[in-house]
Amino acid sequence: MILDLHSHSIASDDGRAKVENYCKWIRKKEVPIDGFVLTEHRQFDFAGDYAALARDFDLTILKASEVETEYGHVLVFGVTPALTERFDFGAIGLPLVRVIEESQHHGAIAVPCHPGRTKVGMCAHIETLGVPDGVTIVETLNGGSRGSEDESAQAMAAQLGYQGVGGSDAHIVSHIGRCATRFPAPVRSETELVEALQAGEFEALSWK
Repeated sequence: MILDLHSHSIASDDGRAKVENYCKWIRKKEVPIDGFVLTEHRQFDFAGDYAALARDFDLTILKASEVETEYGHVLVFGVTPALTERFDFGAIGLPLVRVIEESQHHGAIAVPCHPGRTKVGMCAHIETLGVPDGVTIVETLNGGSRGSEDESAQAMAAQLGYQGVGGSDAHIVSHIGRCATRFPAPVRSETELVEALQAGEFEALSWK
């Protein structure tokens, strides 16, 4: 199963894509993914219900969040109401170690994204802040990366023993599915996604 693990809809402050339009684009252009995860900036969209769209387009549509830490941006998969009470998802400069620990405690998983990106990526902060505890997976393929950003992410992952995932980081419809992650079995819920990531059997893919 192939999922784009990183996308933004109009629910994000800089997103310009409606979820339905992502679905239509995937089917019209035959984008080779089975679904996508909405990782809205600094929030978790509890209100959004995409079950009907998922059924109509035969896609898996899951929800997560992208939060901001002192090491850069981090995707949090498996968000629960209890987890959102443990730290402020809307805050800037959250302690990464706390995000990781609270996520683990509540059955979620935190994954630093676009780590090779200047200022908002983990690579830029390791030299001054050191290697953070608890990271096991990072995003090594990002659809919005430029220049050598993905190469930097991959080099860091190789050096520190991290596994890599892929996501488009789409903010507009035509970018969905540029990068994704392949899993060996179906993933139909946020809980199953966390379990699949914890199992460690996945592969980052890119079509950009």
